[in-house]
Amino acid sequence: MKRFLVPVLAGALASVLLAGPVLAQQKKTLAFVTNAAADFWTIARRGTEKAAKELPDFEVKFLVPSESTPADQKRILDDLLAGGLAGVAISPVNPANSTEILNKVASQAVLFTTDSDAPQSNRVMYVGTDNVAAGVQAGELIKKALPNGGKIMLFVGTMDNANARERVEGIKKAIAGSKVEVIDVRTDNIDFVRAKSNVEDTLTKYPDIAGLVGLYSYNTPQIYEAVKAAGKAGKVKIIGFDEDQATLRGISDGTIEGTVVQQPFEFGYQSIRLMAKYIAGDKSFIPANKLMIVPTKIIDKSNVAEFQTMMKEMLRK
Repeated sequence: MKRFLVPVLAGALASVLLAGPVLAQQKKTLAFVTNAAADFWTIARRGTEKAAKELPDFEVKFLVPSESTPADQKRILDDLLAGGLAGVAISPVNPANSTEILNKVASQAVLFTTDSDAPQSNRVMYVGTDNVAAGVQAGELIKKALPNGGKIMLFVGTMDNANARERVEGIKKAIAGSKVEVIDVRTDNIDFVRAKSNVEDTLTKYPDIAGLVGLYSYNTPQIYEAVKAAGKAGKVKIIGFDEDQATLRGISDGTIEGTVVQQPFEFGYQSIRLMAKYIAGDKSFIPANKLMIVPTKIIDKSNVAEFQTMMKEMLRK
């Protein structure tokens, strides 16, 4: 009996040891895919980390594309599907050109969109900002900064995304009937160097420009640097979106009038938490219009110090 006992015990021990990785692999994977690298998305990551602590049965991944292109996001999504995926929330770089891969994901996993919607896809729901309303808030800031009107230029990564188009729509809606005139919208394909050169070119071509508006989180810091370098700080009004550290510094020193901030922490937290609920069979939280709107807020000289303190706490690991 003894000579048989050792192999049996060894076999049982091997089974236990092998079972560890198998049990670990049984965790379902939820992912959050951004459209670029920015402090904005670092805050969203904190939200996914909070959700992960509340969901021990899930593995939560946070992925940032090396290039802000639909092709790079497709590569990330294909890799996630190949590894086994239960759900993903994504801010699509170009929703119209990403329908095929988004629908492929939706056929195999739960698909949420965040930050920028893709309503033509088979996504379950969108978690993020009402960007038309956010554009209206920015438009009100513009009118306050330019009570006598003037020419303004808008800057953004791409007009292919719904969030950009909707912010422009909201701004134009707010300034309608005023003496503020939008000359154009300059795009940079989420290239920071090009974003700054767009501002520099505008300052040279339009010496009478009254206001510059950054629609994406990195646009306002590029405007800020270009305006300071041109010696036009305080002369050209700057309005932005999101809470980049440079933007907040510009508000503190009076160079930037204000910014419309979203709540990316909630984008991350709610997307992961709600995908887990959906997978568990609870769909009661889905609104009839499939939009979960997270409110925006204006940050200006009056509240920037308090907001900066909150940001430091949020970005701290």
